[in-house]
Order: sequence, then C-alpha cells, then structure tokens
Amino acid sequence: MGAPGPLAGIFIVDLTRVLAGPYCTMVLADLGARVVKVESPEGDDARRIGPFAGGISAYFASLNRGKQSIALDLKNAADRVVFDALLVRADVLVENFRPGVMQRLGYGWEALAAKHPSLVMASVSGFGQTGPYAERPAYDVVVQAMGGIMSLTGAPGGAPARVGTSFGDIGAGLFSAIGIQAALVERARTGVGRHIDVGMLDCQVAMLENAIARYRTTGEVPGPLGTRHPSIAPFQALRVGDGYLVVAAGNDALFEKLCTAVGRSALAGDARFASNALRTENVDALAVELEAALAVAGVAHWLERLEAAGVPCGPLNDIAAVLDDPQVRARNMIVSSQDPVAGTLELSGNPVKLSGVDDPPTRPAAPALDADREALLAELGLG
Repeated sequence: MGAPGPLAGIFIVDLTRVLAGPYCTMVLADLGARVVKVESPEGDDARRIGPFAGGISAYFASLNRGKQSIALDLKNAADRVVFDALLVRADVLVENFRPGVMQRLGYGWEALAAKHPSLVMASVSGFGQTGPYAERPAYDVVVQAMGGIMSLTGAPGGAPARVGTSFGDIGAGLFSAIGIQAALVERARTGVGRHIDVGMLDCQVAMLENAIARYRTTGEVPGPLGTRHPSIAPFQALRVGDGYLVVAAGNDALFEKLCTAVGRSALAGDARFASNALRTENVDALAVELEAALAVAGVAHWLERLEAAGVPCGPLNDIAAVLDDPQVRARNMIVSSQDPVAGTLELSGNPVKLSGVDDPPTRPAAPALDADREALLAELGLG
C-alpha cells in the first residue's frame, strides 16, 4: 500500500462547473486533495452534456471522479451557513464565475481574506479579473480563436480549425493547479493565503510557444502548417503505403539515420538538405522525396525500421488505438470507475507518477448531485 498523495490533508471547496475549474480540481484530487464540489441546486451544467451512459454524463464523470457533492444556493441564508462552515475547514476555494459574481454574493477575495487569512482562493475565468474584457463570457472556442492558437492550427489555406480537445479550458485548469500549489507552498512558510487570478485567454497566449518569438524576429505572421514544425525538418506526418506515420528527425545525425533507414542515404548529402535550416527552407521538396521512398511499404514496416535505427517516430493513432496502446496501458493512463447507474466507465488516468504513491487502476466514481449532503452536514456539526 503506497503513501497518500502529496496533497493529502488539503481540503478544497470547489465552486466550479463545466471544464476549466473541474479539471483543475480533478488534478488536485488525483494528487491527494479532498475536493467537495458545491453545486447549484440544478447541478453542474456538465451533468447535462453528453455522451451519456445509463442517463449519466460520461463527460461529467470524467472530470469529477472522486469528489464529494453538496447542492447549495448561495443566495439562501440557510445554505450560506453551510457554505461558511465549509470555508472554515477549507484550505483552498476554487471558483469560475464571471468576475464580480463572488463579490455580489459577499464572498469576494477581500472579504474572505479578512475572515479566513490562510485561505487560498483561485478564480478561473475567460479573461481574468481585470482588463476591458473581464466581464465577458467565454468558452474554449472563443479563447482559442482570440488567443491565436486557432490561427496556427490546421492545414495551410484551409478553414480555421479548433484544436481537437478543449485546449483553452484544460490549459487554464492546469495553470490554476500550478498556481494553487505554489500558493500552498508559500502559505506553509507564511501562514497567509493568496488570490490566484487565471484567465483562459492569458493561458492561450502563454502557450503560443515560439510563435511570438518568430513574429517579433522575422516580422512575418505565423500561420497553420499542418503537422509541420516551423523550424525543424523533417518533423511531420508523412504518407506511407497504407496510411501515415510521424517522423521527427531533429538534428543532422537523426536525419542521416532516417535517410539510411528508408533506403535513400544520398538525401543526407543533398545540398538542399545539408542542414536543418536548409531542410526547413526546402521542406516541401524533402517531403516529396521521403514519401516516394516510404510509399513502398506500410506503417508497421516503417515503424519497425525507424525504431531500430533510433529515429523518433510514431503511428498516427485514432482514439481507439490510443486506448489499446501498450505503452498507454502500461503507464496506467486508462483507468476505470464503477458508477452505480452507468456501470464501468473508462477515464484518463493521472500522468503525474509519484514514487511511493499508489496509482490505482480504478478510481472512485463522480458523485450524484448532493450525494454527500448528510455526511458533510454531520461533519460540520450542522446535521
């Protein structure tokens, strides 16, 4: 039996809904924190988002496993008593209302910090707590578009393409989890909490990687490149006899190994491809040469050859293939939970592997709405 996660003993009151906030608190729960999800009487909107299994939202279940649920109306005096009692116990409060809502409810940061000076509060919103857009609503597709990610995604000349997962929400959830843990480390020294303000748009800008540097250096606005890298070649999906594989030959030595493995060793001496800069400049011609060589066999053949040569490569997996991948399974990245209504649900696992801490293949199910009311009220002395 391994040790509890490093956040064991941390009590999180989770006022969030849908994706960014619940993803943040799920990450913290996976690291050992106790998360009490405070929902409106109608429940988190995600409970009504598909797909459904036996009437239960698998989407909600995938983000809220292992949490507890209590339904409270924060405009109701009796429910505010319960919420106040939760805050007395809380180490962390996470909320993702629009800026101003918590203040109007009487739970703004200034009021909470005065009453609970050791509390860490995280506010996750579309545009953050300040700035001209602060009060605007936002969803993932909005911040992907506004943050520039969408302008870099898809095929050159094609229609705009959203990243296929909710990159805007998940990025904000991850940055929020980082901020919360940093604030908890500081609180261990000072005894005083912090307010963490995370905007989804900010997080998209933070994840633009080298696009900003490229624009400021060259003056050229970056655009979509398909699977290509803007400054490394070959670093893309290439067509083979029965589909595609991805190759990333990030230096001259790897490029030479690639050329030899595909039976085109002369390409390594071709003046057009003599350096990474030249390969990037002549990337289309290089792809034509490589795909001509790769067309004679299928994915399995080339993966075996390239792996034996030490060339970074991989198949272009669909989701079914990901779930069957032996490395994914060996790393316990597909876990299950047993929902009393929906039955067995498969979910993404925790990618943070910690020495001496259990990483079980099964996880507690997401809670039914208000499922833990009686137990929580008794714990708080309000039962």
